[in-house]
Amino acid sequence: MQIPIAKPFIGEEEKQAVVQVLSSGQLSQGPKVAEFEKLFAAYQGAKHGIATSNGTTALMAAMMAHHIGPGDEVIIPSFSFFATASCVLSVGARAVFADIDPDTFCLSPAATEAAITPRTKAIMPVHLYGQPADMSAFEAICKKHGLVLLEDAAQAHGASIGDRRVGTWGTASFSFYPTKNMTTTEGGMVLTNDDETARHLRMIRAQGMNTQYYHEVVGYNFRMTDMAAAIGVVQLGRLPEWTANRIKNATHYNAHIKSVKTPPVLAGNTHVYHQYTVRVPDGVDRDAVTKRLNERGIGVRVYYPLPIHKQPVFQQMDGYKDVDLPETDKATRQVFSLPVFPSLTEAERDYVVQEINAAC
Repeated sequence: MQIPIAKPFIGEEEKQAVVQVLSSGQLSQGPKVAEFEKLFAAYQGAKHGIATSNGTTALMAAMMAHHIGPGDEVIIPSFSFFATASCVLSVGARAVFADIDPDTFCLSPAATEAAITPRTKAIMPVHLYGQPADMSAFEAICKKHGLVLLEDAAQAHGASIGDRRVGTWGTASFSFYPTKNMTTTEGGMVLTNDDETARHLRMIRAQGMNTQYYHEVVGYNFRMTDMAAAIGVVQLGRLPEWTANRIKNATHYNAHIKSVKTPPVLAGNTHVYHQYTVRVPDGVDRDAVTKRLNERGIGVRVYYPLPIHKQPVFQQMDGYKDVDLPETDKATRQVFSLPVFPSLTEAERDYVVQEINAAC
């Protein structure tokens, strides 16, 4: 078998939606963008949705909407995709890295509170791999210290804590990159329940304009196209079924994989398994295991082999060479992800189980 790590789906309905937009002549940030914003915000349970050109510009816009800039610090995990940190740098602020919880791989509340300084302006947990971070704890920390609460929800469409979906605690940023749980090919979305933050976000993504040709703030072209939004509307309709299939695949793995540690989920939470990420036991060579699985046709991937604070760009900056994040470092040596995409067949699933149990 040849099983990829991800298998994006674009069907006839998505193609026809794009053709309709092309025929309409309204191509950039028109009625389809407005429709998609309304539908996605409602799906997650937020008041406002502001669509952007990609997940990174969503993160940047969220930072700018809260006036985060030079002299400010933002506490984030180092165990994440690089955009979690680059958005902080892009507004001139300083990224402060805190360690992760070893079970969830999400930012540790205790480590985060210990990293707060007088310059801390915001905390941004990441719902990594589709696993919700401990938002109740982060909400309490932010209220206690008067900080802005942001959410990097790029991998967590539909994830929830109890009956409350992620993206509704703080100003939250999502990505619709092709391999995400749903896609617009490229695209992002910022969610907020605050009217003024939403107004500011809409100006930031449209060159600082609220009224055409009247620029109230310095903004950028972070707009989403109507073609992308049209795909998003269709994909959002597919998302509940896809999420159910991801959870079904993950549940099967949980029951049958014995050789590695499978991802735990806190009671009452919904993990949407953007990635199904396991970790090898102490003393096992992760890279040898992934090499064997790839040779056997299973497209496993390591997310992420080098933590952000050890990336060359950060190692060239002052203050990052001595950052000590033991749980982060351990995770980068031990984790890898298995195919969990919605169209994974029973035969493919069984083959993955067979091969991973034989590999360790």
